[in-house]
Amino acid sequence: MKIFDEVESDVASYARSFPRVFNKAQGEFMYDTEGREYLDFLGGAGTLNYGHNNPKLKEALIEYIHADGITHGLDLHTTAKADFLDTFREKILRPRNMDYIVQFTGPTGTNACEAAIKIARNVTGREGIVAFTNGFHGVTLGSLAATGNSHHRGAAGTSLGGVHRAPFDGYLGDGIDTTAYLDKVLSDSSSGFDHPAAVIVETVQGEGGINCASMEWLRNLSEVCQRHEVLLILDDIQAGCGRTGSFFSFEEAGIYPDIVTLSKSLSGYGLPFAVVLMKPEHDQWRPGEHNGTFRGNNQAFVTARAAIDHFWSDDSFALDVQRKGRYVAERLQAIVDKFGEGNLTSRGRGLMQGLNCVSGELAEAITKRAFKKGLIIETSGAEDQVIKTLCPLIISDESLKRGLDILEECVAEVLAGDAVVPEEKDYFGERESAPTTPTAAA
Repeated sequence: MKIFDEVESDVASYARSFPRVFNKAQGEFMYDTEGREYLDFLGGAGTLNYGHNNPKLKEALIEYIHADGITHGLDLHTTAKADFLDTFREKILRPRNMDYIVQFTGPTGTNACEAAIKIARNVTGREGIVAFTNGFHGVTLGSLAATGNSHHRGAAGTSLGGVHRAPFDGYLGDGIDTTAYLDKVLSDSSSGFDHPAAVIVETVQGEGGINCASMEWLRNLSEVCQRHEVLLILDDIQAGCGRTGSFFSFEEAGIYPDIVTLSKSLSGYGLPFAVVLMKPEHDQWRPGEHNGTFRGNNQAFVTARAAIDHFWSDDSFALDVQRKGRYVAERLQAIVDKFGEGNLTSRGRGLMQGLNCVSGELAEAITKRAFKKGLIIETSGAEDQVIKTLCPLIISDESLKRGLDILEECVAEVLAGDAVVPEEKDYFGERESAPTTPTAAA
């Protein structure tokens, strides 16, 4: 449509990779205005863990709206907020022996990271933040300072200070525990490394290229932070809410970060929602010190509660995600074994996995071809060299296989030098409109 070219800012990015006008979505499927069906392996960049328009969540939301429930409430007490807090505490925190205070920030992940960094500085009285190579924590100035990507940092228009950079797990090669480096510089008064307020880390670096921290590395990092009285901020915005096979991506490590940030799939429905979890002793805010007009997205409270009730009342959903994750790992490794020749590797956890193509040009060629065949899938990494799978966690086995089949087919064709771009009609036929009620797992 011309309206996008004429009115919308050039800053838009996803629309460049997937140049269609979409008007319908359900489960793991999206549909454009011409009736074409697409398998969604982008999932709102990790925001749609439970799929598009999940029926259970939609039902709760519609019921709430029909009853004239509060939509916007600043930080006022509402029944929707109370119900969410009660459910989150009873079904997420207490079963995991996690004692955290919940802070409702502005509705984006970067706002949660900003709040986490601010409270860490306020609590400790220190300024420095340690962030890791290839980390991504948002694009507002405080979060951007902790983000490694030069493309995003270059848009700041100002210097970005207050952050020390440390090597992430595996950055210096296999077998090198980079937490030992951090421990050393924090122990040496002449290292030039000022005593920081906090360390901020992702367990799986989504935008950084699906770089995974080992559980041992995370435990060692937690111990280093405790030893030096530095707060540990765990950014679980993309890897959390079940994406890696447990609600929090750090559960397997057995650690209890001082501060945790959540957003993306927290609402479960794509509604903006972010929180900071902090140990009670760190909740030293004075009223209104970190505020924002949209801290009270009550509709997101409703769908978040419904998501927890439906998917996290027992461990069956987590086990199913783990099962699917093992299948994805096997399929990606099979692609590497078949076509790799030193140019492909696989990585990731759960349903947050990637195919490292080394070259950004190669990854782009594969994803563009996949889109022509009905698969929406993006790239990540410093050079956009990693093809990232972020399909909804509720995806059916059939759709998961179909998506990975398309990916494998595209890898084979691109590596074979097939320059012919597949015609869409070969894959979508002559259908003129999307089904009224597309089938998807609930």
